[in-house]
Amino acid sequence: MTNPTDLISTLQALALAQTSLPEVLQNCLNKAQSPACKDVFMRLNSADLKQLESQHSAPFGPLAGLPFSAKDLFDVAGEVTTAGSLVLKNKPPAAQDCPAVANMRAAGGTLIGRTNMVEFAFSGVGVNPHYGTPAAWDAVSGRFAGHSLTAEGADFQPLVPGGSSSGAAVSVATGAAFIGLGSDTGGSIRIPAALNGIVGFKNTARLVSTQGAVPLSTTMDTVCAMTRSVRDAILAHEILAQRKVPRFQQRLSDYRLAIPTTMMLDQLSEPVQRAWQRSIETLARAGANLTEIGLPELNDLIELLSTGGFSAAESYAWHRQMLAHGAAQYDPRVAHRIERGAQMKAFEYLDLQEGRKQWIALMQHAMSGYDALLSPTLSITAPTIASMAPGAERDMAFFQVNAQLLRNTSVVNMLDGCALSLPCHLAGELPVGLMVWQGPMADNAVLNASLVIEHHLKTTA
Repeated sequence: MTNPTDLISTLQALALAQTSLPEVLQNCLNKAQSPACKDVFMRLNSADLKQLESQHSAPFGPLAGLPFSAKDLFDVAGEVTTAGSLVLKNKPPAAQDCPAVANMRAAGGTLIGRTNMVEFAFSGVGVNPHYGTPAAWDAVSGRFAGHSLTAEGADFQPLVPGGSSSGAAVSVATGAAFIGLGSDTGGSIRIPAALNGIVGFKNTARLVSTQGAVPLSTTMDTVCAMTRSVRDAILAHEILAQRKVPRFQQRLSDYRLAIPTTMMLDQLSEPVQRAWQRSIETLARAGANLTEIGLPELNDLIELLSTGGFSAAESYAWHRQMLAHGAAQYDPRVAHRIERGAQMKAFEYLDLQEGRKQWIALMQHAMSGYDALLSPTLSITAPTIASMAPGAERDMAFFQVNAQLLRNTSVVNMLDGCALSLPCHLAGELPVGLMVWQGPMADNAVLNASLVIEHHLKTTA
């Protein structure tokens, strides 16, 4: 299986008659049904793709019939939205598409299927005990992540795909889909993007409707997507947000880029440190205007979240009736995290809301002189699926890894900001992401800066 082509390049090839829609659709379907996509799809719409192949003309719209996937928490007309759970599997089918799916269809996209996910989106690891766990696929190397690091003939241990948008990420990385719709509450788009060698863009939450999506945290949830390039990420965002992203056409040296040294660079694993250092040196040689800043405000998050975060409290409010009658059907690790929300007092929740507003104001002031900030997306690379599999004896390790995966990405959600993760590792290395981020409504700057950064990292790869 070769490294898949990105969306924009495929659209150009279609326009030049260098390929055909039936050929592209069959290629995507072959990949969706291949071993690389084991446990990726909850439901595969192969009949829909076959029907589209037989049509004489391609659908109108910017996506021209090309496939996208949708995380299992999004309503799709006529299908049951289970959010990766057993407890919702007998619910009635959705009456209509949620806005995110409807916008993709209106743009000419074809839904190839709904993708597996962490139950109720409450983990960054990507493990699902009910429906299986997809193995991470490195789009840069075009093979299972970590496979090239094993000796020939050695037993290969598949790696976790990251979560909670696990199946969506693998669907994009393998080439089964050009866009993977997902959600990001603390990093659920950027974590799997980093672990699968693709691009994940978390827009400012208010820009895309969360209607018709099973909630985790009504305060933090963001509907967004993963793609294979920054150009594709811009197009996907324009479709989801129904807005045009202006192109700045600036040089790398025109962007004021900050590297926060507080927390974000702590305890990086060796592969992450190597890829991060190489990327920063590459950007510096290309003329990047890089400034290290302390940003000590990041330390304030420890006290701010000391009584618990939004996700536990708000998810408990949504789940408490189902937990009372069907707790045995939940993933115990997910149920444990949700039930912690029952402990938060009303005044603590209100204090958290007010404290967040004040913290965002302090952060915006500290970051005001910069177009974007750069950090490693994650501090570690993916562990093996076996080491994270269900089992009480592995719970401590699981929650430690989950905290490590969420550490850098969750900052942006608390900030109500926007961020893009793009791959910064070389073929043959473990997947590593570089995160470009800023505060609320800085989406245009983050996307444009990411375009230039991606160009220079690819040029020297």
